[in-house]
Amino acid sequence: MLFSLPDPETLYQALLDRDQSYDGHVFVGVTSTGIFCRLSCPARKPKFENSRFFDHPAACMEAGFRPCMRCRPLDFFRGKEPVVAKLLDCLDARPDHFWCEGDLIDMDLDPSTVRRAFKRHIGMTFLDMARLRRKARGLESIAAGSSVIDAQLEAGYDSGSGFREAITQLIGDSPTHLKGRDLLKADWLETPIGTMLAVADQHHLHLLEFFERKGLPNELKKLRLYSQSSISFGRLPPIDQIEAELKLYFGGNFTGFKTPLALHASAFTRSVWDALLEIPLGETRSYAELAEITGRSTAVRAVANANGANQLSIIIPCHRTIGSDGSLTGYGGGLWRKRWLLEHERRMAAQAAA
Repeated sequence: MLFSLPDPETLYQALLDRDQSYDGHVFVGVTSTGIFCRLSCPARKPKFENSRFFDHPAACMEAGFRPCMRCRPLDFFRGKEPVVAKLLDCLDARPDHFWCEGDLIDMDLDPSTVRRAFKRHIGMTFLDMARLRRKARGLESIAAGSSVIDAQLEAGYDSGSGFREAITQLIGDSPTHLKGRDLLKADWLETPIGTMLAVADQHHLHLLEFFERKGLPNELKKLRLYSQSSISFGRLPPIDQIEAELKLYFGGNFTGFKTPLALHASAFTRSVWDALLEIPLGETRSYAELAEITGRSTAVRAVANANGANQLSIIIPCHRTIGSDGSLTGYGGGLWRKRWLLEHERRMAAQAAA
């Protein structure tokens, strides 16, 4: 993302006004229905609290939303290239098909050409888009408590192995092993900037990450090794507590995170996290400044690595670190989220000061 979206209130008003000027540039995900739309969609408008805004259809799909069949938000991109239009029609016609490169070759399409076209216009490859739809349906079923075979069928997998592979990438264990070892529970948390995955035991929160973060599978694998436990879907008190605190945070009524945390890290990494927790709301620090604070002024790279090892997004505010020149640097949840969080916190800090 090269610029910040307007604030949610402005975008919600544009949604109510059915402002066509945003078509192809801003999309709304409706948490109550699981679909995403153009802002000009003629359908009944969702409540503000059920609306999440995105700058790209890929971000909508990565957050688990599917395209609206009424306003057809992807139609904006169908006219860009014939191959995009053709394959979007194919995906709509066969959403449960297990698409592969062989299918593209059978249609006399060059897989590399298809890959480039979809990355350029949709933000992800066609095959990734198809897999994401299937995986999201399976994960939603597991989270809702469906049996493994029901979830497999709903996800459209012809064999159990494909479904197990998709779930394993996220949870790190096969679905048949998710029951019975319930030390750690995971659940989805909806926020204005994306779905998050929270993992906790009875007393502590172990992980809070944005669902589409690329490093999430590795983080879950490390957590399983630390805890010597599988991770199954369910609810425990720390997840309820952090969900309530996040609602206050995103609502601008932040009073601090008090959820008990389990910190899996070396002494050095924890010292960096402690320094992050000392950064006041609405302020930022450079990696070099963090290195100074921790007493290791020459260990800037190590500080950056410790920053990136944070498994408790937002709570341990690694988003408050910036480059020495004031530029935004890498953030596992995406630079657009980092910018959004910093702007949101500056507004909260300004309101508190006023």
